[in-house]
Amino acid sequence: MGPMAERKTASKKPAKKPGRKPAPKTGRSRKTQPGLVERAWGFIWRWVWRAAFVVLGFVLLATLFYALINPPTTPYMFSEGRRLDGVKQEWAPMDQIAPVMARSAVAAEDANFCLHWGLDVNAIRAAVDRGRGGASTISQQVIKNVYLWHGRSWSRKAVEALWTPLSEAVWTKRRILELYLNVAEFDEGVFGVQAAARHYFGVDAADLSALQAARLAAILPAPKNRSAANPSQFTRNRTRQIISGAETIRADGRADCFQ
Repeated sequence: MGPMAERKTASKKPAKKPGRKPAPKTGRSRKTQPGLVERAWGFIWRWVWRAAFVVLGFVLLATLFYALINPPTTPYMFSEGRRLDGVKQEWAPMDQIAPVMARSAVAAEDANFCLHWGLDVNAIRAAVDRGRGGASTISQQVIKNVYLWHGRSWSRKAVEALWTPLSEAVWTKRRILELYLNVAEFDEGVFGVQAAARHYFGVDAADLSALQAARLAAILPAPKNRSAANPSQFTRNRTRQIISGAETIRADGRADCFQ
């Protein structure tokens, strides 16, 4: 064999052994597979949304129900009835309540009742500036009295603030005031203007005078500490203010939405 043949033979490289082919990928990679934490959060959020829809449905049905049906009792009235072994209350529709009583209640508790949609933003700002409460509208008080619990808590105020605009959308102003006057507390165990009129003055709600109506409105913020039959000097002064305020809202049109 000549030198040329030897060169050719020496230049040949050994053949590479065939390696293993990578196995085909099957299924999802570890990164794309949902982990236990992701599945748990998905389950939780599904139930949170379901619970939210259930609560919203209950609130809507409860609001629609009392647009047509008078509440047989309230949570606070029920608890007071258990504590006192009964309460006094008799439902009086608006056409059986003296118009001056309705005006007096609005003048005392929420003079802009006909002008807002449930929350009086200006009154809330003023209360914040003063650093104290007292900005609840009649609409808010109805939600608290009819559906919720009493006491000062942010949770209750939050529910009240969310529920109130819905009630304003479903109920008329006249209905809101009718509910308010029939479930408000006027003395220990005395609820509603009909029971209060008889309790203090021995008359029906339809026959209340301007002075009597203003006296009842004056005790609304603190019915356990004030008396319409034996008013303190503070209550007498407040009564005079309410009589004037009731005439003012009648004259300037702020009573038109419920008269």
